[in-house]
Amino acid sequence: MCGIAGYFHSTPSSITDRHVVQMVQAINKRGPDGSGTWTDDAQIVLGHARLAIQDLSPAGHQPMESANGRYVIAFNGEIYNHQTLRKSLESQFEAPAWRGRSDTETLLACFNSWGVEKTLQATVGMFAIALWDRVDNKLVLARDRLGEKPLYWGWLGDILVFGSELKALKQHPDFKSTVDRNALALYLRHNYVPAPYSIYEGIEKLMPGHYVSISLGQKRESVKPAYFWSYNDAVVRGLDQPLVGSETAIVDALELQLAESVGMQMLSDVPLGAFLSGGVDSSLIVALMQKQSRRPIKTFTIGFSEAGFNEAEHALAVSRHLGTEHTEIYIQPKDALDVIPHLPAIYCEPFADSSQIPTFLVSQLAKQQVTVALSGDAGDELFGGYNPYQFTPQAWNHVSKVPVSLRRLAASSLKLLPLRGRVEKLVDIMNTPTREDFYRQMISHWKDPLVAVIDAKEPATLLNTPTSWPSTTGRYEEWMMAMDAQTYMVDDILVKVDRAAMANSLETRVPLLDHRIVELAWRIPLPMKIREGVGKWVLREVLYRHVPRQLIERPKKGFSIPIASWLRGPLREWAENLLSESRLRQEGFFHPAPIRQIWAQHLAGHADYSSRLWGVLMFQAWLEEQG
Repeated sequence: MCGIAGYFHSTPSSITDRHVVQMVQAINKRGPDGSGTWTDDAQIVLGHARLAIQDLSPAGHQPMESANGRYVIAFNGEIYNHQTLRKSLESQFEAPAWRGRSDTETLLACFNSWGVEKTLQATVGMFAIALWDRVDNKLVLARDRLGEKPLYWGWLGDILVFGSELKALKQHPDFKSTVDRNALALYLRHNYVPAPYSIYEGIEKLMPGHYVSISLGQKRESVKPAYFWSYNDAVVRGLDQPLVGSETAIVDALELQLAESVGMQMLSDVPLGAFLSGGVDSSLIVALMQKQSRRPIKTFTIGFSEAGFNEAEHALAVSRHLGTEHTEIYIQPKDALDVIPHLPAIYCEPFADSSQIPTFLVSQLAKQQVTVALSGDAGDELFGGYNPYQFTPQAWNHVSKVPVSLRRLAASSLKLLPLRGRVEKLVDIMNTPTREDFYRQMISHWKDPLVAVIDAKEPATLLNTPTSWPSTTGRYEEWMMAMDAQTYMVDDILVKVDRAAMANSLETRVPLLDHRIVELAWRIPLPMKIREGVGKWVLREVLYRHVPRQLIERPKKGFSIPIASWLRGPLREWAENLLSESRLRQEGFFHPAPIRQIWAQHLAGHADYSSRLWGVLMFQAWLEEQG
């Protein structure tokens, strides 16, 4: 795992590498083991911060030139099948004289022999890539299929800047830190800024499964990203070609692919372990790791003393059964609170999933013993694990039987009353004309962000662009799963883990996001995912071959902290300072009234507005960090 940064002059000019040194230094936590820069005489500067994982020798140093000198690459990620790719090149007599064992060198050889798109399609892995073609004078930026690795890019006049994090881009002297108010509105709705937007005007996130080519002299307006893999296409292909055969055979097929993917992701020249919560997904990953390891796998868990938030005892039970080398730590509220002042620096744009705190702490714990940690993320989105996949279709079926006009009349009447909790959510549901709108309201933290953000318009996203929706043949559950995988998973879950882990110089890997598993998952019939009101049935069946059912069967808790009570207690003074009416007015981003109103209601215990408040607080803290 590493960090990349650089800039490109689209028109002929003189260029130096003096700025890229600061850009790389800004993200040195992503790569503390070394750094490097490379510049063309006139056009391109590449920078790299290295966290050495495979081939620890100088042969893995980046930026790296191809054997024939045509290509230069700065690469962040892992190509898990790179040894297979090497063998393929060798069988075609297209391999160079290998200088080392790194997947970076393999990528360069593939680009040289197969071109950009074919190489990207041949990979199994996670990556953000900046590739310079010295023959065609062309820069290519690319991001992995599922968006595990981040890549920001944007124009500063005729200069294209790019990097793993915004803090790198901000080191360029031409960078303008102008907050995009429209993106801020999206942020309040989601508690993250969804791709392709960023919090800054003119800077974007490259979408997962996409690459973009910029040639010398190419007009800025003609630069358009293209995709080499599409999640929506994977959905359609999977639903059109469902797996046939017995349920046992389908469970066998899934276990076989999971075991292969886990085995590939265990490849490392540095110590490796796994996060273990004791839930279905992490327990399954650890079980498959332990089955393929000759020594106990190192596993890591953090626990909470607060009732309803602790799963550490369950993780310990799973660890004992599997025989892992387990490390757990119970954190006190002070431990979590101490992290909060550092969050605006860790997350380079506002980010408000409060589970970012325990994620940082478990990454910090793991880094004491390992440099690579596997996680169980993505099981919910692929196999129907989230609770709304079970109750939302039923709720909508009941609500939709009442004509929209009557629902809206009832909602208007109820809004005149002091509402809280579930009644407030019921009113939101009654106002929605379609099930897609119902879903959008359900996942929104601020239902109407424009009441809070000054001078904003909410731009187009996947959620409000029906022409971009996945085709799921009318199945509401599968539509929600496909939407979550392309929004919440990419821009919340994966961002949360990447930044928290990288702040500790820890590489995280997600076996369930091997695109072959994703494609296989969409071929598995829905009744094998959600059965009798329980999600992830097929994953559970694989897991129960390795771990007793009684160790796993319990209500889902998630990875959360008691942020609602903390805002009324130890965080109250901190929050009050950030939410003061005078401060909000002076900064000029938010209308104070709606924020002060929910803050007062939350403090009085009339309702739990912690998710909305946390979004505002994380922006305010981030804004303060920017100076």
